[in-house]
Amino acid sequence: MTGMAYLVGAGPGRPDLITVRGLALLRAADVVIYDRLIPHELLDEVRPQAEKIFVGKQGYGPRAMPQESINALLVERVQAGLHVVRLKGGDGFVFGRGGEECLALAAAGLAFEVVPGISSAIAAPAYAGIPVTHRGQASAFAVVAGYEDPAKEGSQIDWSQMAGAPTLVVLMAVRSAANICEVLVAYGRDPESPAAAIASASTLHQNVVRSTLAGLAQAMETAGIRAPAVLVYGDVVELHDLLDWYTPGAGGAGFVPLDTFDL
Repeated sequence: MTGMAYLVGAGPGRPDLITVRGLALLRAADVVIYDRLIPHELLDEVRPQAEKIFVGKQGYGPRAMPQESINALLVERVQAGLHVVRLKGGDGFVFGRGGEECLALAAAGLAFEVVPGISSAIAAPAYAGIPVTHRGQASAFAVVAGYEDPAKEGSQIDWSQMAGAPTLVVLMAVRSAANICEVLVAYGRDPESPAAAIASASTLHQNVVRSTLAGLAQAMETAGIRAPAVLVYGDVVELHDLLDWYTPGAGGAGFVPLDTFDL
């Protein structure tokens, strides 16, 4: 039997935001290798006889399994002739190390398919009523990872360029939010320009803080913003005041039952 790996993006938090194809593959999988930030309701969709393996990471702490071991596990299970779903939060190719895992499979001569997911980079702002592009305000947006210190030498991110982005979205940045805000101001971004943080986007625990660039870090601390959270900088943040359509627990914002999608 020929094995196959599927790199499936689970989406930003709500279980019913997984793609139709991703859900179908999840339900048919022999093995599901999953991360911490997936909607855990999706595990109920896995067949009882399928193997479920957790390989996630908690914040800055150690992984449940090192990346090299995850790569080897994928290769081993596919070589055994199994259909393997590698389930990742958001999209596996957006700061998800999905490329590394696919390279390991390709190096072993194994078949794989990439099933894109909805990235929190666009979904979190959308659930806060913040379009990352908007005519007359932002015709471009940038997405960066915020887990590295923006003030350190040798950063892979050119923060001087990021400071000029019409809309800047920063992922994995709760701990470094204060440093990021300071660096953006140092590179010329208006300290009074709009900024927001969205925690646990699209879930019933969503929490949105609207502030200014200079005040965002303090506002996040006051509101108890915790990871996972997305930071957004730019004039489009002001649209939150008019377009804040999602209130967790309110009518019309609940989950669509997954059995609605009878594939």
